[in-house]
Amino acid sequence: MNLDVAGLGNALMDALVLIDDDTLLDELGLTRGTMHPVDHSRWSEVYDRVQSLGVVFDSGGSCANTIATIGRLGAQARYCGQVGDDNLGEMYAQRLLEHCGGHRLQVSSATPTGKCLSLVSPRDAERTMITDLGAALTLPSIGSFAEDLQHTKIAHFTGYTLLDGPMRPIATEAIRLAHEAGTFVSLDAADPFVVDLTRDLLLDLCRNHVDILFVNEVEAQSLAQTTPEEAIEVLTRDTRLKTLVIKLGAKGSMVWHEGSVHRVDATPVKAVDTTGAGDAYAGGYLYGVTQGWSAKRCAALATRVAALTVAQLGAVVRDSDALKNAVTDAKTID
Repeated sequence: MNLDVAGLGNALMDALVLIDDDTLLDELGLTRGTMHPVDHSRWSEVYDRVQSLGVVFDSGGSCANTIATIGRLGAQARYCGQVGDDNLGEMYAQRLLEHCGGHRLQVSSATPTGKCLSLVSPRDAERTMITDLGAALTLPSIGSFAEDLQHTKIAHFTGYTLLDGPMRPIATEAIRLAHEAGTFVSLDAADPFVVDLTRDLLLDLCRNHVDILFVNEVEAQSLAQTTPEEAIEVLTRDTRLKTLVIKLGAKGSMVWHEGSVHRVDATPVKAVDTTGAGDAYAGGYLYGVTQGWSAKRCAALATRVAALTVAQLGAVVRDSDALKNAVTDAKTID
């Protein structure tokens, strides 16, 4: 099967809950607006306290959010990661089937499915996250996904898999394999702390393997050690990058593509949940690339899809009509 986009990442079941105020956070000993790494037992303890509030589940993890978005936009997309042999793992696989029509998940019988519980404040869309990485970190190999990487237009990765640990050699092998097959390699830095910990590796990948790089404003500054505007020159001077996307949140985005810079305004929206907004942006952009669109049109769609994501609870837009309208609107951009 020839694919449009194939992605490799840490498979984490997203569980999202709206909370009335910060009282519950205080009772649970959680710091508002931060990510709390925990084990399976602690995650289950917190989940038991909030499940009566109504939990929204979806396939999560940065790369999975992007791949699911691409699938829901209508492209052929597949995701590889690892889940546990449990109910959450089965649910995760079902969600990917709904979004993409298939998946390349591997299943661990030794470790529970990784999951991220996000407690979201309706007041300002702030997220407090409780994360158990579980089986996501112990993917033994890329296995048969290697064939997908060699028969897809774009292979997409995120910086989380490049952190020091068992996923790093798996991800770097997959990136090398895709590059050698002539596949376009896309990489989302994913988080400022990832850039701080993997800066030399990220720069090396950009010099040798990566064609499309997504960063936000802080990540661009950290990676290039300069301002976002100057980062464009620094990061494209001695690399193989063909496209550099700098996501600026409410200020929109800047896209450098083969020597030209495009600025795109953000789409105004009332924020409900900012979970996965950057992932959705990458999904919209890469979908446009698979359609042969201009960089400006790709960014226009990416901005619209990110806005749809922010306006709902959860990282993957399920409103098919809204996504079709976003594509239609983007097609009017020259």
